[in-house]
Amino acid sequence: MKYRTVFDIIGPVMIGPSSSHTAGAARIGRVARTIFARQPDKVEITFYGSFAKTHKGHGTDIAIVGGVLDFDTFDKRIVDSLAIADEQGVEVVFRIDDEETPEHPNTARVKLTDKAGNMLEIVGISIGGGKIEIIEINGFKLKLSGNSPTLLVLHEDRFGMVAGVSNVLTKYQINIGAMEMARRAKGSEALMVIETDQELPEKLVQEIESMPYILSASVVLP
Repeated sequence: MKYRTVFDIIGPVMIGPSSSHTAGAARIGRVARTIFARQPDKVEITFYGSFAKTHKGHGTDIAIVGGVLDFDTFDKRIVDSLAIADEQGVEVVFRIDDEETPEHPNTARVKLTDKAGNMLEIVGISIGGGKIEIIEINGFKLKLSGNSPTLLVLHEDRFGMVAGVSNVLTKYQINIGAMEMARRAKGSEALMVIETDQELPEKLVQEIESMPYILSASVVLP
């Protein structure tokens, strides 16, 4: 059985008109929603480069909001996403940045907040054919494709943290496909991004979250 995911690369099923500007944008929004793990009360979206110039004509605005509402690329509700967000009490704010030169022309910054004070900010790029990369999460620079189950671990920057998390993955017989580390400064907060060959059971994530100096652990599924 073939599973269709928010990260399909070739020939994505989508609401048109453009895989880069529509399918890719929807996937950026949906990754933000997946990591945030709840419906936000406010969505702030900043478009850069080509997205800034053509987002209305290509439907990038409605696509990225549809993704935040957890709609897949082929969901017909995407065309009404702005109205649906309003009906559900989700405030949507769009901003255009014409001054900053982005790493890629199809770049968007998505900030999600809720009334409890929770906040997530990601920067995503749509690189063509519906494929995306997340290049920043809450100020941490990284490169997340989402093609594999991915574990995100926010922790204090202390000795032995990578070994501790790796030991838990070994306990559950999880093979690491790729691993990336980022930190704000020596001894401050750090982020582990671990792509795996197997799905990550909830018990594993809970065990990592219970470790000393772990601030949060979450999973982005393909």
